[in-house]
Amino acid sequence: MSTGSGLPLALTLGEPAGIGPDITLAIWRRRNALALPPFYVAGDPDFLKARARALSLNTPIKSVTPDQAADAFARALPVVPIDTHVTAAPGKPNDTSAPAAIASIRHAVDDVMAGRAGAVVTNPINKHVLYGAGFEEPGHTEFLARLAGEMTSRRLMPVMLLWSPELAVVPVTIHVALKEVFTLLTRDLIVETGRIVAREFVARFGIKKPRLAVAGLNPHAGEEGSLGKEDIEIVQPAVAQLQAEGIDARGPLPADTMFHAAARSGYDVALCMYHDQALIPIKTLAFDHGVNVTLGLPFVRTSPDHGTAFDLAGTGRADPSSLVAALKLAARLTTKAPAPAHA
Repeated sequence: MSTGSGLPLALTLGEPAGIGPDITLAIWRRRNALALPPFYVAGDPDFLKARARALSLNTPIKSVTPDQAADAFARALPVVPIDTHVTAAPGKPNDTSAPAAIASIRHAVDDVMAGRAGAVVTNPINKHVLYGAGFEEPGHTEFLARLAGEMTSRRLMPVMLLWSPELAVVPVTIHVALKEVFTLLTRDLIVETGRIVAREFVARFGIKKPRLAVAGLNPHAGEEGSLGKEDIEIVQPAVAQLQAEGIDARGPLPADTMFHAAARSGYDVALCMYHDQALIPIKTLAFDHGVNVTLGLPFVRTSPDHGTAFDLAGTGRADPSSLVAALKLAARLTTKAPAPAHA
């Protein structure tokens, strides 16, 4: 598999003490069997060599520039140095963890914005470690939007899509406490999220007329107001506005009946009102192979839909399926070829 641009994918290091380095090393060794697109790691070559030795992996690693990565990929894992020395041991983040994770993300975004990489694929970060180092964004999604916005002098609204062959979901509010959802959720936010989703499902996923199922906020979508007025006063008008703009949206729908197989066959993506309303169903259906995609950016960004798994780091037992899926989806989206339909 190759990217439509012919450029390699830029893969970030993620949290160095987590499983990101492990699964990266493991999948390169199976690159042909897995039909992986060419990619390089924005990271510390010496650190990755040390991790390969710790895992008893005979993985050749080569320092390259982005333009050398595609050719090097067949013979060695290409690594574009980030000029940040990393010493974190498996499962034990230290004071090099956050600087390395942040530098890797910045480097990957710089490369894709400069036309040196086809897309950004991010290994998992640990927010607690980053917050301890002064990281100010709630997560990857918001940080990527800020970096891209600074480079384009535009205010970007990032939308987090969790995608799998079985289900695609978008949380309208993302990394916020549940009590804040009632303050942040507005008609305008739902409408703008729906617009971005519809636009990018056409442009990126090749779906000509994407079908959006919009979940209600309250149980049973509010039971006509008896369980809360938000679905009548906020969600329903947002759906009507999307429909008036020619977007195939319907709702508010009771969230507890949206995710069984027959219901999923009726839409391409579900817009959910808060984080867990979206992530619980997809992680139940596709825990090992779901992919996190950031919509609303001037480039393709995907990521495995799992965390750093410190307890598995350095053991060689981490499942790389989600990273494989993230790389393949990034390559597919850069070709603007249709992604597989949901089951």
